Amino acid sequence: MLWIKAFHLIAMVTWFAGLFYLPRLFVYHTQVTDPDNNARFKTMERKLYRAITTPGMVVTVALGVWLVGLYGWDWFRVSHWFHAKLALVVLLIVFHFYCGRLVRDFDRDDSRHSERFYRILNEVPVLPLVGIIILAVVKPF
Repeated sequence: MLWIKAFHLIAMVTWFAGLFYLPRLFVYHTQVTDPDNNARFKTMERKLYRAITTPGMVVTVALGVWLVGLYGWDWFRVSHWFHAKLALVVLLIVFHFYCGRLVRDFDRDDSRHSERFYRILNEVPVLPLVGIIILAVVKPF
């Protein structure tokens, strides 16, 4: 079980690396005016989302489900801290797919948001990350 937890954490770190860096790429992409750099950012965003961030999410969720299965239904039913953690994970999954939509928008040269919007978006994953770590380590309820 410890190996599964270790790889769950490694996958989670990979996922979050993408969730933190992708909106930062969007910030820089909004500043680009020439076609070569525009194409470069499109490639970087697409590769980050498809090759790193999405696999990180899939492995994180799969290993998390495996761990829940190992702990069992009785554990799941009484672990209220985990229910809160799961709600934050669902929010992150929604955020992940929203970022995917933004990657597609940039790919079609159809970004409708300002640099400021993407700077704010870049901070969104911080709160769920803090909550998830506190819930998983402290188990406050």
